[in-house]
Amino acid sequence: MLSMIYLIFMADRSHPRIRSENIAGALLFAAGVLAFMGIITAETLYPGYSTAQNAISDLGATVPPDSIIIEPSATIFNTSMLVSGLLITAAAYFIHHAFRKQSVTLLTVLFGAGVLGVGVFDGSYGDIHAIFALLAFLAGGLSAVVSSRIQGAPLNYFSVLLGGISLLDLILYYIMLDASPFAVLGIGGLERWIAYPILLWVTGFGGYLMGYSRP
Repeated sequence: MLSMIYLIFMADRSHPRIRSENIAGALLFAAGVLAFMGIITAETLYPGYSTAQNAISDLGATVPPDSIIIEPSATIFNTSMLVSGLLITAAAYFIHHAFRKQSVTLLTVLFGAGVLGVGVFDGSYGDIHAIFALLAFLAGGLSAVVSSRIQGAPLNYFSVLLGGISLLDLILYYIMLDASPFAVLGIGGLERWIAYPILLWVTGFGGYLMGYSRP
């Protein structure tokens, strides 16, 4: 995957029609697809896994003190998160090079760092993992909203909507806990209503940037 990033970067230098925004789009699209497929694949190989009762991060390892690690689900999930985090972080560089919007760049970097941290520090790391997961959720939702500044209609509206749904779910959960309207979905469903809108935005934004051409 890292070799692919290098080849794309070299293509930007050697092919005048491939611009920084197109590279950023390819990296984001790859990250979104990889994260989705990594989660789905890890779920299917995890005996008895419940998308309602199990947290997403249980695919990597359950929380201490008695952490449970199921292979190959753990390796698939953790690797998918690690590589996706690297791709998102790399995309932030090209987004900054193309648009020079510091708020978009900074939040995308933080989002990538959060996803990367989730892959490096699985659920068995307890609070460290929780901090990176919160960073990924919060920065991811904010990135979706702020990215609307560099998008055209109608994607900018969808980005705000998807980011808003993710942030609303996250905020209600931390304020209301089990009284949150999303809690009826179980911890797994609640987390997916935070994570999946962000991944849908990442994939859609990546497609938008791959086809983007400057005025």
